[in-house]
Amino acid sequence: MDRAELQRYLDTLLNVGGFKDYCPNGLQVEGRAEVRRVVCGVTASQALLDAAVTKGADAVLVHHGYFWRGEDGRITGMRKRRLATLLNNDISLFAYHLPLDAHAELGNNAQLGKLMGWLADGRFGEQDLGWTGNLSHAASLTALARQAAARLGREPLVLGDPERTIRRVAWCTGGAQGYFEQAIATGVDCFISGEASEQTTHLARESGVAYLGVGHHASERYGAQALGRHLVETFGIDAEFVEVDNPV
Repeated sequence: MDRAELQRYLDTLLNVGGFKDYCPNGLQVEGRAEVRRVVCGVTASQALLDAAVTKGADAVLVHHGYFWRGEDGRITGMRKRRLATLLNNDISLFAYHLPLDAHAELGNNAQLGKLMGWLADGRFGEQDLGWTGNLSHAASLTALARQAAARLGREPLVLGDPERTIRRVAWCTGGAQGYFEQAIATGVDCFISGEASEQTTHLARESGVAYLGVGHHASERYGAQALGRHLVETFGIDAEFVEVDNPV
């Protein structure tokens, strides 16, 4: 598949123009013109790039790419090594941040809800990134945490009364703990995100709404996986998700 065609397709599918983000979305590093094999992952780390080289990938497709607002723009050290790996091997880097969080079917939030069996019924927060819904069956906070651990392969951070009955939840993957107050305002019993800040504990205690921190990386594996499967089904591209372990 032609690289430019793939870029146009992904940018349109994920509605890149509809988001205000703190990084460029789409093609971040230009590689060879023909794309037959894609390696997908959460973050464009050196480990993922090395795997892409080993697997003979023409492109890397990730959620966390490069060129974040406020970062030092000098190409030295780690940044030089990463970019050199891509450029020396003529590999393209495609990165979709908020557009991949938000997509109604392939996005991180949609895929996490599907994995957990939550019945989504609404959106909230800036750019409608957060999701709300009901559990298929009411469960204690402890039971919900155990289910999350089993399905995501990581023990979550649990803030709240372990015996509290959870019927309605809000969720937003990754580092969305700042949405906790907005989630509380929707009337849910629990908010699920990737990680927590110091104030998250106090919000949970004082509001009575539980919080699960299920892992930034663990909660954001699924959008890249779904997008890779979509490319396989739509264009016959060889797309493979490569897991690079991250405990955060």
